[in-house]
Amino acid sequence: MAKMSKAGKKILEGIDAALAYAKGEDDNAVTIHVPDTVDVKAIRGTMKLSQQAFAARFGFSTHAVRNWEQGVRHPEAATRAYLLVIKKEPEAVARALTE
Repeated sequence: MAKMSKAGKKILEGIDAALAYAKGEDDNAVTIHVPDTVDVKAIRGTMKLSQQAFAARFGFSTHAVRNWEQGVRHPEAATRAYLLVIKKEPEAVARALTE
C-alpha cells in the first residue's frame, strides 16, 4: 500500500470529522451538509473521464461508479462527501492520492 501524503491525510481527516458531526458525535465541528444524492455522472462528465478512468483516478471500482450512475445503488454519506470534494477540487484530490 502506498504511503499517503499530508494532503491525503487532511482530506480523510475532514471526511471523518464530517461524518462524526453528521452522526452527532462532535458538537465542536463546523456545520456541514452532505446531500442525500450526488450526480456522479455529472461530476465525471465535467472531467471528461470514462467510468473506468474516473474510478481508477479516485479509488472507486468501475462497478460502483456504474451502479451509482444507473441508480442501482447510492453512495453512502462519506462517499458523497468525498465526491463533493472531487467535484470542487479534483486536482487536489488526485495530487493527494498520488503523492
